[in-house]
Amino acid sequence: MNCPACTRELTKLTAGPIAVDVCAGGCGGIWLDHFELTKIDEQSESAGEALLDVPRDSSLLVDLERRRTCPKCEPEMVMMRHFTSVTRKVTIDECPGCGGIWLDAGELKGIRSEFPSDEARQEAARKAFSEMFDAQLTDEQAKDEVELERARKYVHTLRFICPSTHLPGKQDGGAF
Repeated sequence: MNCPACTRELTKLTAGPIAVDVCAGGCGGIWLDHFELTKIDEQSESAGEALLDVPRDSSLLVDLERRRTCPKCEPEMVMMRHFTSVTRKVTIDECPGCGGIWLDAGELKGIRSEFPSDEARQEAARKAFSEMFDAQLTDEQAKDEVELERARKYVHTLRFICPSTHLPGKQDGGAF
């Protein structure tokens, strides 16, 4: 496989339970297959330590804004760029086909320094969700309560206009 950033040959590197492809001697990027990032993204996971300082060529300049193509899929597969968390500090490139992730040099260090644990990451996500949507959800709940009260009044009006003599098990004719 070739590096999606500098087109050099990627080399295998074993980090704990996973084997990843790195651009050693090139741009210093890391290719992670589907779900491998979750095994090295926290500070407490020792497997990620080996990947923090991939040897790189400091004279090599890489355009970080250029869209990357997946090194594993067909050459036309352009990877999606998105943030790794709600704090929006680190962007990664993810392949929509195979789910692989490309990390440019230094991005793994940024991901690992964002949150001390998965619980802290989830709490930050809950807090961000609350800040973004609580006001809207409260408004929608108030609208629903108004609609519910309007429906109750409508039902009471219909019961007054068309009273039902239906009693379960004691009906001789129709329901009305």
